[in-house]
Amino acid sequence: MQAALRASRVRLVVLDVDGVLTDGRLYFGPDGESFKVFDARDGHGVRLLREAGLRVAVLSSRASPIVERRAGELDIAPVLQGERDKLAALQRLLATTGVTAAECAYMGDDWPDLPVMANVGFAAAVADAAPEVRRAAHWIARFGGGRGAVRALAEYVLRCRRQHAPMERSDA
Repeated sequence: MQAALRASRVRLVVLDVDGVLTDGRLYFGPDGESFKVFDARDGHGVRLLREAGLRVAVLSSRASPIVERRAGELDIAPVLQGERDKLAALQRLLATTGVTAAECAYMGDDWPDLPVMANVGFAAAVADAAPEVRRAAHWIARFGGGRGAVRALAEYVLRCRRQHAPMERSDA
């Protein structure tokens, strides 16, 4: 099945955090994790998905209050953190949302994402994902993690669902 058809069926977009919503770098100070860098374009992509009626969730093997805060700003829920078995977490998420695996998209960047990617209808990868992740993906963003990949995913999914109406600039 081609990527566009898979993307057209998406009702739920699940995102990894480190390497997808961020560039994957972790900053630690003397008291632990200090900060992560998020891209405003990705945040706008999340908003576009939500405004189109799609659900957005976060699924991460790491836990961070910084992620909770960013997810709260973007009205992302649920936020599943500290999930060592991402596939089991995805299965719980699908059971609670009523969304089927075929209606779910997942964007990842590294090996822990592979089991989830193999079990969703639309698997996406960031441009700088591990080679195995890029091979497992139905679609690969032109941008790296934390650098607009989620925005590109949002635009692609919405175009495939025929819900994307780009703003046209008028110079008049």
